Amino acid sequence: MAKDFNIALVRVDSRLVHGQILEAWVPHVRAKCIIVVDNKVAGDSFFETIIRMAVPSEIEVIISSVDDFVKNYIFTHGDGKKTIVLFSNIADACDAFNQGFHFDKLNIGNVYNNEYKICCSPSVFLCDKEIKYIKNLLEDPRVVVELKGIPKGRAVNIKEALKDCWDTKP
Repeated sequence: MAKDFNIALVRVDSRLVHGQILEAWVPHVRAKCIIVVDNKVAGDSFFETIIRMAVPSEIEVIISSVDDFVKNYIFTHGDGKKTIVLFSNIADACDAFNQGFHFDKLNIGNVYNNEYKICCSPSVFLCDKEIKYIKNLLEDPRVVVELKGIPKGRAVNIKEALKDCWDTKP
């Protein structure tokens, strides 16, 4: 059981590990570890190998299913190895939260859905189900959900981006 992970960023990005993560977010938060939480990748040695090859050797890479991630890792805020947690979709991030991985901020960087209802940014297209997941997540008043592609970019609060989608405030 790991007790030395300091969560610096929790992000939803359908691309998982890519240039923006490695060249912008890792240096910005001074990450020493990336945890990819994805049921499909955790069960596919080919995808796992590709991700591991993309990440510099000085950055630890952990790939886990959602259930294993929540059960097997303990996290702190402020102490330990700076860590980026990546989910490929909003449903998995919310599932992890509901199982006990409580974060105070969720960064949404890239989500595309063919059945999208709203385009929140040039790289975030949400469907009804994803909007519902976010609304449920925001029932916890300690949680903030933001749209932000890169560290120097402007953060947009998801409540502002979705204000026309909700009948009542989340």
